[in-house]
Amino acid sequence: MTKKSIQTVAAMIFAGTLAFSCSEQNLSRQTLKSPDGMNKIILTVDDGEIYYSVFRKGEEVLKPSQLGFVLKNGTVLGTRMKVDNVSRNSFNETWEQPWGEKRLIENRYEEMTIHLSSGNGEKHYMNLIFRAFNDGIAFRYEIPEQEHIDSFVIADELTQFSLPTTDSAWWISAYKGEYYENITKHTPLNQIDTASCPVTIKTVNDKYLVIHEANLTDYAAMNLYCTGESTLNCDLTPWSTGEKVFAKAPMKSPWRMMIIADKPGDLITSYLELNLNEPCAFDDVSWIEPCRYIGIWWGMHMGYYTWHMGPNHGATTENAMKYIDFAAEHGFKGVLVEGWNKGWENDWTKEGDKFSFTEPYPDFDLEKVTAYGHSKGVKLVGHHETGGATRNYEKQLEDAFALYKKLGVNSVKTGYVSPLLDGKERHSSQYGVRHMRKVVETAAKYHISIDNHEPVMPTGLRRTFPNLMTGEGMRGQEYNAWSTDGGNPVNHTCIIPFTRGLAGPMDYTPGVFNFENPVNPGTRVKTTLAHQLALFVILYSPLQMACDLPENYEGNPAFKFIENVPVNWDVTKVPDAEIGEYVYMVRKDRNSKDWYLGCITNDNPREANINLSFLEKNKLYNAEVYRDGDGANWETNPTSVTIETVTVSSNDFLPVKLAPGGGMAVRFTLQQ
Repeated sequence: MTKKSIQTVAAMIFAGTLAFSCSEQNLSRQTLKSPDGMNKIILTVDDGEIYYSVFRKGEEVLKPSQLGFVLKNGTVLGTRMKVDNVSRNSFNETWEQPWGEKRLIENRYEEMTIHLSSGNGEKHYMNLIFRAFNDGIAFRYEIPEQEHIDSFVIADELTQFSLPTTDSAWWISAYKGEYYENITKHTPLNQIDTASCPVTIKTVNDKYLVIHEANLTDYAAMNLYCTGESTLNCDLTPWSTGEKVFAKAPMKSPWRMMIIADKPGDLITSYLELNLNEPCAFDDVSWIEPCRYIGIWWGMHMGYYTWHMGPNHGATTENAMKYIDFAAEHGFKGVLVEGWNKGWENDWTKEGDKFSFTEPYPDFDLEKVTAYGHSKGVKLVGHHETGGATRNYEKQLEDAFALYKKLGVNSVKTGYVSPLLDGKERHSSQYGVRHMRKVVETAAKYHISIDNHEPVMPTGLRRTFPNLMTGEGMRGQEYNAWSTDGGNPVNHTCIIPFTRGLAGPMDYTPGVFNFENPVNPGTRVKTTLAHQLALFVILYSPLQMACDLPENYEGNPAFKFIENVPVNWDVTKVPDAEIGEYVYMVRKDRNSKDWYLGCITNDNPREANINLSFLEKNKLYNAEVYRDGDGANWETNPTSVTIETVTVSSNDFLPVKLAPGGGMAVRFTLQQ
């Protein structure tokens, strides 16, 4: 037989095998692998119920976990169902962020869509869309248009994440406390009450997992509670009337996602959440401007100023102009002014019209301040505190943004300081999600960016709406000014990059230089000054505030690092990290060849050597090092800093010596 005949017979055998396997295929069991083959999803329909499981390198990550919905009318989508057909797709792109921790993002996955229907009687249809990435997995529900489901109410979502072992998790409570501003707990899975997402898990096999959601649109936020030893169940934030989600077919749920990593740093450099959101909705993003700013803010928290008008009012024309002068002198592009508008004197405990967003107090000349800022190359960062009165805010939204646009204000910090929106709805309910989206979309009409405080937890919408730049959603620096528990724990900033920080940019407001607190002496910042500098590298925000009073920065040579550090990055790497213990992170400036290193530790002193192989080969760099000085200690000597410049190259290792609660910040610049 000739070689050509052998090839022909072989091709016929292969074709016959393919045809046979397709005709015999069992649709009730489907497998999907990531492009690198490391992550695998198995979908099974067993006796009409739907389950999925996940494996990494052949090792079980999730054992069979349930999927489905319960509708308010009693319909269950997820039982008595069968697979009608399966479609598959491969996707590979590289897209560019207009701003961010990394400029170019690879988005590569394998996808399968499972088309399901109920078996008998009144048929219902549901699709499940799965994606397998090299850094994790994701899935979402789709309720297509159909005869027996039009408008409907979701009473419960049956999604589970069933871990094979009782692993440990970092989490915050969903319903105890407010606005996600709780101290992170580190417990076994079976001690989780109800946790807000993201939940970060370290498995007994030393893998790191993050369960979160992406593209939260007109839906309720997902929380998780544990049953048994290790099964996490979806709990959607309810409306005040008990319903979870009001919907209409066709409907797509948010993505349920899991990052799977071999080490903690890989969680930070995963962009799975962004890849699960739609591309940018704007043709032009030139009006979106990352920047560093200062503000009339920390003085209120320290008790020097008041938000409301009076003898110690912070938001006066004179004071604002002084801040603008300081900003211009030191290279800051923005000044936040809180307490400028009427309404701060009102009783926030009463529902109703609390704030005006167009009427300044008599001692604050909005037009004069903004004009003065423009003359100095500094823009006002607008401020809209709503007190949780969303209806009052929405009535004024167009006028408020139009006023700011007229005055050249292109970023606004919004706030929702109230346990419930409009006295009844939770921030993370569908009600809150709808309101926050309306604010972001309306702001975009006026070319205004948003810094959202007391927010809905970010889910990657910044890809679609890059004017949603940053937000709170954690215990920020302000707790170090007045919290009755003494302030954030020493290890706090070694945890949040791996929890809240994975959801999106954080407006933590680093940069405290004065560690005295005469108003609340039992509360303080539990870091060293060098640690505060390093946070400008480690805690990402494209609108990055240096929070302290200008007089505390004047004359301090360590302030030079804050003057230089960028807010927009080309590359991010994590040489080493351990959640709650320490973080070493490097980032490359998007607009120059400079690199920056940030190192922080918890209350344990620490030594390390950082491999500088990330630097350009065959080049010499000046490393401007800001490190803990002799005797530095967060508790007894927080301000001791040593500043030095050394010559380094990509072949070198840079020694790191961190004090308790300490840090180190480094700027690498090419030698001329």
